[in-house]
Amino acid sequence: MAAETSKKSALSQKDNLALWGGIAFSLLYTGFIYLLSGRLANIPHLPDTGAAHYFWKLPEPTFWSRLSVWGLYLGHQLAIWWTIYYAQKHVGKYTNGLHRVNIWALSINAVFALLHVLQTHLWYDGLAQDVSIFSSQGSVIVLLVWVLLMENNRRGMFFGKKLPVGKSIMQFARKYHGYFFAWAIIYTFWYHPAEATTGHLWGFFYTTLLMVQSSLMYTRAHLNRWWTFFLEFTVLIHGTLVAVGQGNGIWPMFLFGFGGIFVITQMHGLGLKNWVRASLLGVYIVAVLFVYNSRGWANLNEIIRIPLIDYLAVVVLALLFGLGLWIARKLSGERKLAA
Repeated sequence: MAAETSKKSALSQKDNLALWGGIAFSLLYTGFIYLLSGRLANIPHLPDTGAAHYFWKLPEPTFWSRLSVWGLYLGHQLAIWWTIYYAQKHVGKYTNGLHRVNIWALSINAVFALLHVLQTHLWYDGLAQDVSIFSSQGSVIVLLVWVLLMENNRRGMFFGKKLPVGKSIMQFARKYHGYFFAWAIIYTFWYHPAEATTGHLWGFFYTTLLMVQSSLMYTRAHLNRWWTFFLEFTVLIHGTLVAVGQGNGIWPMFLFGFGGIFVITQMHGLGLKNWVRASLLGVYIVAVLFVYNSRGWANLNEIIRIPLIDYLAVVVLALLFGLGLWIARKLSGERKLAA
C-alpha cells in the first residue's frame, strides 16, 4: 500500500514538474521576445485609424509573409487538434503523471512558439493581416465564457448558486471544449507578430500559459483549481494593463468588471472560508467606492458591463449547445425511422 502511494506521489510530481516547467518556459519565452524586439524597430506601419484597426502589420504584405504565418498556424493548429483526438481515444480519463501525448503536446507548442518568433523576424506579419481584430478578441471571450459554463456545477455561477443547465449540455461542453480552446488560443497566438509592447508581452505570456494547460490534458495538474483560477484571473491583469497602456481611461471597466466576476463566481470555487470571501467582497466594494468617488458616480455603470455581457453570454452559449443537441437528436431519430 505504501509503495503504491509513493508511486502515485512520484507520478503526480511529474505533473507538477511539467506545470512549473511550462510556467518557466512562458516567462523565458516572453523575455526572449522582449530581448529581440529592437530588431523590429524599423518595421513600417500604417497610421492608426480607430478601434477596428490593428496597427502591427505590414503596409504591403508579401507572398512569403502570408504563406509563412498561415502555413505555420495551420501546422500548429492541426498538430494540437490531433493530440486532443489521440488523448480522447487512447487516454480518456484523468490520472496521476504524464502521458506520452502530454509530452508530444508540450513539445509541439514549444517548437511552434519558437518558430513564431523566427517567422516574425523574417516576415513579420501575423494573421492580423487577413482577419479582423474582433475575431481574435471574440475567440478569447467565448473561451472565458465557456469556462464559466463548464465550472457551473463545481462552483456555481452567482455567489455559489448554480445556473440550471441540463446534464447533456454540460457533458457536451466538457467533451469538446479542448478543440475550441485550442483553436482560440493558437489562433490568437498567431494573430499577433512577436512584438514587445506591454500588451503583446502580456498576451504572449498568457497564451503560452494556456498552451501549457491544454498540453496537460488528462492529468491532475490540468484540474488544479488554483492553477485554473490563476489562468482566469490573469485576464483581469492583462485587460487592465492593456487599457492603461492605451491611455483611454477605461481601465476601471476591466479592473472592476473582471474583479466583479471574481467575487461573484470565481472565488467560490477555491474552498475559501466564509470570512475570507466576505473580506474579499468588502475589499472590492471599498475599492469601487474609492475610485468612483473621484471618477464620478455617473460612470459607475462601467463595472457591470463585462459581468453583464459574460453572464448573458453563458446563457446564450448553453442555449446554443442545447439547440444543437436537440437538432442532432431529431436528425438521428429521423434517420432511424427512415432505416
